[in-house]
Amino acid sequence: MRIINFISLVALVALVALVIFASINWQAIIAPVSLSLLFGNVEAPLGLILLAVTGLLALAFLGFVVYMQSSTLVIRRKLNKEVEDQRKLANEAEASRFTELRTYLESELQALKAHGSEVHEKVETRLSEIQTVLKGVVEESGTSLSAYIGELGDRLDKK
Repeated sequence: MRIINFISLVALVALVALVIFASINWQAIIAPVSLSLLFGNVEAPLGLILLAVTGLLALAFLGFVVYMQSSTLVIRRKLNKEVEDQRKLANEAEASRFTELRTYLESELQALKAHGSEVHEKVETRLSEIQTVLKGVVEESGTSLSAYIGELGDRLDKK
């Protein structure tokens, strides 16, 4: 940005210097001179012709600059639109990935719940079996203990 401002300043100073030089030497610029045009001679003001050619070149350059600026602006708008389209596409893809991830996690959670329920049922069944076996063992132990106590009581009574 500073370079552009510096160049603009230099161009403006050169233009002002050219205008001052032309106004000071106006009589010399418009003085007719004999000019050779390869096929003949003409009397014309050489300074005025050179000034006019310089002005036309400056206008052509200005037109070129305007053309470049406008084409750059068109390209910039096109690129901005493409970037925005790509951004939207990326956002949609990201949303799609989040949706897929959510679906996957929900299915895995359901599978874990089902597995947990299955394991819970197996544990309950096993505990029930163990409880039945343990109840049988405790009753058998109680019966054996009662028999031993009864036998001890009979021995004590006999003595």
